[in-house]
Formats: sequence, C-alpha cells, structure tokens
Amino acid sequence: MNNQSFKSAKESAIVLTELMLPSYSNFSGKIHGGFILSLMDKAAFTTATKFSSHYCVTASVNRVDFLNPIEVGELVTLKAKVNYVGNSSMVVGIRVISQNIMTGEKKHCNSSYFSMVAKDKNGKNAKVPGLVISDQDDLRRFLRSIEHINNRNVRKTEFSRENFNHGDYISMLKNHNVKIEI
Repeated sequence: MNNQSFKSAKESAIVLTELMLPSYSNFSGKIHGGFILSLMDKAAFTTATKFSSHYCVTASVNRVDFLNPIEVGELVTLKAKVNYVGNSSMVVGIRVISQNIMTGEKKHCNSSYFSMVAKDKNGKNAKVPGLVISDQDDLRRFLRSIEHINNRNVRKTEFSRENFNHGDYISMLKNHNVKIEI
C-alpha cells in the first residue's frame, strides 16, 4: 500500500511583493540584480518549505535572464510555485513582474528555476510529497524540468575532466571570438 502524500502546485504557490527603494539600486539607478536574486531565493525557499514542510536549501539556479530593468519606486511581485519534485528535491519556478504604481504599467522582468532540497532536523535529505499534476501547464512545467535535469546530467558527464576530449570540439569554435593556443 502506498502511503506517500501528494500536494498540488497550487498548495506551494506564494506571492511576494515589495516596493523598490533607492537603497536597492545600483550605480546606474536601476534595481541591483543581486537584490532581485536575493528576493528570488527567498521566494524559492518559502515555496519549497511550504510544499515540503521541511527546511530547504538552494542546490542550484537554472539560468537567470534579466529581461527588463526595474526602477526605483516600482512594485515588484514574485510569483513562485513548485514545478517538479524528486525524492528530496524540488524545482521552483519564479516569475518576476514590476509595476509602475503611478501608471499601472507592468513588465515581465525575469523568470528562473531554483532547485531546492528538503532537509530534516539532522541536515539529511528529507522525503518530499509527490506532485499532483492537474492541468497541461503543470504537466509542461514538470516535463520541462525533467528535460533540464537530463540535459544538465549529460553536460556534467560529457564535459567532466575524465570524459572531455578537446579534439572533439575545436572545430566548433572557428566562428567564435576565441584564439586557441593548446
């Protein structure tokens, strides 16, 4: 008999909203990317902990593209939920939207995926609930995460010190801004 518990992605969902202050800006007057990354990490932690009921740590971050700058005085909203679960790991999808509170104009500023791992009180990996997939978007997000994990594992193996053969790749570099002196 299977006693595993399951939760829906909606049960993990959080919304984090914060007004962007001048102290969060960089030298060009835009909100510092590191500050946004910190908010994203907070959102990922909260989402994963809410879903798993365990303390969670960030294992990796999959690609962070800053699509639009965020201005001082804008309201930033981060929407996050669990997209994938393994045994003790979860992939949390995060969407960052800024809003000019005077005009109401909204901008999609960033999307990213944080891999989080649940820990028990002794610091060991903890089992997480299974994920209920209830619509096509949930299914698409789950499958995208599987594909990303598989590709990451292939890259890790292919480019490991033990498996890498530079001769297999030199020809790929002829159209790149690089000078090879091996």
